[in-house]
Amino acid sequence: MTITDERGARTFRALIGTDPENALAHVRAQAPQMYRWLIDGAFSQQLADPRLSRRDREIATIAALIALGSAEQQLRVHLEAALRNDVTADELEALVEHTSVYAGFPRALNGLGTLRDVVTGSSAPVSIRPLALSDHTTELAQWGSTGPTIVLLHALGLTRHMWDPIVRHLAAGRRVFAYDLRGHGAAVDAPTPADIALLADDLREVLSAIDAPRAHIVGLSYGGGVAQTFAVRHADATLSLALIATTDEPFDSFADRASAVEQDGVAAQLAASLTRWFTPEGLAENRWGVRYARECVLRSDAKHVAAAWRSFSRLEVAGRLAQRELPTLVMCGERDASTGPPVMTRLAGRIAGSTYVELPGAPHMPTLETPHLVAKWLDRFLPRDPSLCSADSLQ
Repeated sequence: MTITDERGARTFRALIGTDPENALAHVRAQAPQMYRWLIDGAFSQQLADPRLSRRDREIATIAALIALGSAEQQLRVHLEAALRNDVTADELEALVEHTSVYAGFPRALNGLGTLRDVVTGSSAPVSIRPLALSDHTTELAQWGSTGPTIVLLHALGLTRHMWDPIVRHLAAGRRVFAYDLRGHGAAVDAPTPADIALLADDLREVLSAIDAPRAHIVGLSYGGGVAQTFAVRHADATLSLALIATTDEPFDSFADRASAVEQDGVAAQLAASLTRWFTPEGLAENRWGVRYARECVLRSDAKHVAAAWRSFSRLEVAGRLAQRELPTLVMCGERDASTGPPVMTRLAGRIAGSTYVELPGAPHMPTLETPHLVAKWLDRFLPRDPSLCSADSLQ
């Protein structure tokens, strides 16, 4: 085997996940020159060029194959390769939707069908719809159709997609909902809140829209502040709380961050946000969660980010749940640089009957760096309809 053969075979294995001699045995037997061109040429030259990552190459290849059409067999191979190279199923769905604009709906629909074949059985179906609230419209996603109602509230500066790594684990035997909070994602055109109570009232509207008089509320960081405020303002509608990487009293830094965003813009907050949210190892690996969070920060609207920080700075819930026997899970990342164990243990101590859990090695955004830990504890804590639980649900 020549040096270029070795390089080509190594690139093929990294991208496609198997040896070319096996995967392309029919090509090698029927058209040896074409096999040579593929391995000694494309896979040892263009496809081995480090100027594009393997992940980006698979995204480009999938888009080209969908646009080309009539290449379902090759598309399947590269969809599977993309999943091996840290492209998520949700990203692939977004990619197929993107190609519809440039390659047309028929080819994009064919690509979507092939994608569904590749990922079938690996994810629960999701229903997404616009939801009109009293003064704005947001986007609501639902996983599961029967069982207790669970509502997930995301962190400041992110969107409902921060729950993507865990929602499908939670959907067995539950109705799981997530939506974009006021000023974020699909709700970026909403009027800015004077305080966090307005977001709690938004949640009450969401429950009415999904025909759920009461629900189990899960909130992370800013979402945890909304969840606690909801439990104070709408006690009759709160079945339980799961509070992740949050606080029950504002930090002085919240108002400072609002001023910094207004003065310097959102891009200037990128380094501080990511290093506060993730571990150094997580940032170095640059997996989907980090890439998603980075995009959210850079695409944020400064007016809404500043307003969110100011509303968070007016949080007034400390001690107000002390007299209630409300099932509450308090979940803290061991390496949380923002709301670490000292903050979260104090919070747990002020909520009657709460359960405190520390996630080993987890940062401030555990759903994006250590989702398996968050999913495990939420799955244990949240009730579900046992008759609808899949055999492969988390134990």
